[in-house]
Amino acid sequence: MTGGPAGFRRLHDRVRDLTGWRRRGLAAGLGVLAAGALPPLHLVFLLVPAFAGLLWLIAGRPRRRHAFADGWWFGAGHAAAGTFWISHSLTIDLARHGWLIPVAVVGFAAVLGLFPALAAVLVHRLRPAGAPPGGGDALLLGAAWTATEWLRGWVFTGFPWNLMGTVWTFADAMVQPAAVFGVYGLSLVTVAAAAAPAALAGSGRRPWLAAAVAAAFLTGVWGGGAWRLSGAETAFAPGVRLRLVQPNIAQADKWRPGLRAGHVARQIEMSLARPPGAADPARAPAPGPTHVIWAETAVPYVLGREPVLVRALTHATPAGGALLAGSLRVAEAPDGGPPRVYNSLYAVEPSGRIAETYDKHHLVPFGEYVPFQEWLGFLKITQGRGNFTPGPGPRVLEVKGLPPFAPLICYEAIFPHAVLPGAAGPDAGPRARWLLNITNDAWFGVTPGPYQHFAAARLRAVEEGLPLVRVANTGISAVIDPWGRTVAALGLDRAGTVDAGLPEPIESRTLFARVGNGLALVLAALAAVLGRMIPGRAQAPPGAAAGAGRPWPP
Repeated sequence: MTGGPAGFRRLHDRVRDLTGWRRRGLAAGLGVLAAGALPPLHLVFLLVPAFAGLLWLIAGRPRRRHAFADGWWFGAGHAAAGTFWISHSLTIDLARHGWLIPVAVVGFAAVLGLFPALAAVLVHRLRPAGAPPGGGDALLLGAAWTATEWLRGWVFTGFPWNLMGTVWTFADAMVQPAAVFGVYGLSLVTVAAAAAPAALAGSGRRPWLAAAVAAAFLTGVWGGGAWRLSGAETAFAPGVRLRLVQPNIAQADKWRPGLRAGHVARQIEMSLARPPGAADPARAPAPGPTHVIWAETAVPYVLGREPVLVRALTHATPAGGALLAGSLRVAEAPDGGPPRVYNSLYAVEPSGRIAETYDKHHLVPFGEYVPFQEWLGFLKITQGRGNFTPGPGPRVLEVKGLPPFAPLICYEAIFPHAVLPGAAGPDAGPRARWLLNITNDAWFGVTPGPYQHFAAARLRAVEEGLPLVRVANTGISAVIDPWGRTVAALGLDRAGTVDAGLPEPIESRTLFARVGNGLALVLAALAAVLGRMIPGRAQAPPGAAAGAGRPWPP
């Protein structure tokens, strides 16, 4: 792109005039480009050509259905590149599910592409028909993208994965605004700033102004985040020392009958290992753990029905503390129907008493339940053909020796403002002082999936002002402070333990913790209004307002 504004206008004209598969290919390619900004690559600069190009495509369309098509191709390309790793879960039982790999990747991308398509329609509807792209259009795209991301977060039980705000999780300072307006607010800022250079192809007197304002705003966001972190010192809960156990057990081996007992024995051994420095007389040994935490379904049995196994687990339970471990739970149905199966967290005390259980309530579609089970049950990729039963909802648990905490099993950590009980007031019970996320990302191997999951979980810590402890079978296991900074971690595809203290929360609740996602949606609405009001667009040619004729001529 050379030649100043004239060069941008020539490039825009070439994009605008594309038709057929060249146009579709470009739209899908721009979506793939945007996926490069997601974890683990974090190539954030790719968002500029991606979203500026998308805005050029939308602005060059005479009718909304054409804008819908451009948005869909962009969204499908973005989803395919950002979530292709879901196909890895289908390789665990390749003989049974291998044929579903192309269906899953293409079908998933096709459905997720509907949300950017809706955003494109909203932008096309709100911008002046036939006008050249301007800074106001960048605000419109940011607002529409944010609104449709939020919609994706709850429709059909929700899938708020790879929200655009997660691209900043490589920089602690850039995610601090999530404490105010959450990840959806970060998405608004990110998309609007990335799309702003599209105005360089406009016909105004200062086409560079929108890009300059966007760059200055992002610099201000970074500066504000750096200022917030400058006075943030991590304090730790007295008398609490955690051990996170990451055994790195392959998913294909996890439930094999002949291996299950060995998996448990291995994790007990890892739980009992001496802390660093214990064997070196010249070095003061680190204190031993007061609490041990295992991953989701780390105990591959129905733990409540295995009293001998529960007694064995007490060997891994520190005196005066507890073992927190994922396992299955089965309960009889009150109506006499089939037993109900839950994906659960157990708290086991040294005496062998199961002090607490928590049942996962937000289940993974086609992993833990299948809609229309009678006809589509063969699509379930986890063990067994029946559905899991969802638990009653978020809870705060109190376990001996630990501050109150809110457990999150796997997928539950990706939902903004849905990680704590919603009730407030004197009868709401204790406030959670940390979040515990146990997960089993072995389903997705060494792919971008576990990195993206970890990034989403970190943002929950920033939003709520609470530390987060994450224990994953194959990684990434980590302790995160309430500003989203990693205190200690063990990387992907490694076996080992993490010994660390438990960070204290921020005592005053964050603004996001008080108001939730509503502030981001209000800001998106204000951005849309401002985008409509910003002057400087050229007069639309005759007939453009009716959706007829070619878009603005060069």
